Parts: sequence; C-alpha cells; structure tokens
Amino acid sequence: MSWFLYLIECEDGSVYTGIAVDVQARFDKHLNGTGARYTRSRKPRQLLASFELADRSSASRAEYWVKRLTAVEKRALAAGVRTLESVLPPPVEVEPEPEAEAEAEEKDTA
Repeated sequence: MSWFLYLIECEDGSVYTGIAVDVQARFDKHLNGTGARYTRSRKPRQLLASFELADRSSASRAEYWVKRLTAVEKRALAAGVRTLESVLPPPVEVEPEPEAEAEAEEKDTA
C-alpha cells in the first residue's frame, strides 16, 4: 500500500511535515483541529505538496530527513526546485559476507 509524505504551510509561515495513506483526509483533520498538536496551535493554511512512497517504512524515513529541512528548503521541495531524492541520504549497499558468497558459489556448481 502506498504512503505519502505531505507538506502543509501554516499561518505562522512554518511548514509542517507528515505522512499518511490518505493525504486529503489527514489534511482535513489538521484543519478541524484533530490532527497533530503542532497544527492545532499553528493553523494550517494550505497543502503545499505530497509525495508518494512505496510503504510506511519509506515514508517514515523520508519524513525523518525532510523534518530536518528549514521552511525555505521545504518550500523549494514543494515547488519542485529540489527533488525528494536530493534530500534523502543515498541507499546503503550491503555487501554479502565472503562466507555466504562462497557457499552460494558451491551450491551453483553442485
């Protein structure tokens, strides 16, 4: 199931970052005051952008990195000046253990 990372501009000029399966339903909760505590005190003005991710784990990882950006950087992301990929760290490549590699080769030749 796809998850989304979304950015909301608040009345005080800050940009809230969150994740959800249904962005519009979650934005409506923020508007009604039943969303995050952050948006209860800083009223949401508009939904700036949303980005589709493969699953909740990917969305949570993206949220972690996007929350570290400034409001200006988040606006650049929302405007398409920056890509989500440019904000995230590069994927970690895991090299197989030498023993596991040798065992796999032995099975292939058997």
